[in-house]
Amino acid sequence: MSTRLITIFGGSGFIGQHLVGRLAAEGHQIRLAVRDTEKAATLVTQGNVGQIVGVQANIRNQASVERAVAGADVVINLVGLLYEAGAQSFNAVHEEGAACVAAAAKAAGVSEFVHMSALGADAASPSKYARTKAEGEAAVLAAFEGATIIRPSVVFGAGDNFSNKFAALGAISPAIPLLDGGKNQMQPVAIEDLADAIAKIVLNPEYQGKVWEFGGPDALALSSIIEIIGKVSKRSPIILPLPAQMMTMMGFFMGLIPGRPMLTTDQVKLLASDNVVSGDHSGFADLGIQPVPFSSTSLRHLTRFQKGGGYTQLHA
Repeated sequence: MSTRLITIFGGSGFIGQHLVGRLAAEGHQIRLAVRDTEKAATLVTQGNVGQIVGVQANIRNQASVERAVAGADVVINLVGLLYEAGAQSFNAVHEEGAACVAAAAKAAGVSEFVHMSALGADAASPSKYARTKAEGEAAVLAAFEGATIIRPSVVFGAGDNFSNKFAALGAISPAIPLLDGGKNQMQPVAIEDLADAIAKIVLNPEYQGKVWEFGGPDALALSSIIEIIGKVSKRSPIILPLPAQMMTMMGFFMGLIPGRPMLTTDQVKLLASDNVVSGDHSGFADLGIQPVPFSSTSLRHLTRFQKGGGYTQLHA
């Protein structure tokens, strides 16, 4: 396979950090299009000197997007939001920004476009996050016919904003309030499996131009997920079932706290639905990947939430 130039928007994020090295190992040139090039600088050691470079770009700024895609053979858009803040709204990033990147890539003669969406993307969803993810997919496909859409369930691994969040909550609170007791189901995906899958799709034409859904091997209720996390962190928070009205009120006030909110009203709406694969699209099995289960073995990164940081036995 010939060397290609791959531009990755949001390449310094959680998923990008695991994907960059896999693509660089195949000999490709990587251009990381990010708002903060300092964050991208930490990833250059995953390749040879000059193989991975960072360029400043914002998917809400067309001129910067056009510069980032110029000369690229492949463009990957990993940019996404978990909550809104200022100009970084769901519409601006998930829909308008994604459309801007796709259109610029098409105009630049890019041969392959990969767009990160999410499992549960639904234009009719009460959640603005899920709704704009679906609208973003439509906008991308309208601007770049034959684009590849990636829909993962919640992603876990060292540095994630999922398992770490609940482990942190369990470490500081004796109870965790959940909508209807956490009956909604998810199929958590290990970051290593997802990165392997994306790399295979990017590097093999036969896998491109499809919608892919990625979920772990087990559909688990959120309450069960928290129980598994508690076994690793050695914490036993009580699950406190709350009705939608109370959870929404909690999300409203927590969303007002500066910084990264632990919960928002939109996330409450999102948690009212299951987050599992539909079975209507290709997945891990089609790539020959056996995803690891969400279990104590795959959550070793959470031992730091144990009392004493997990080092108690060393000092006994």
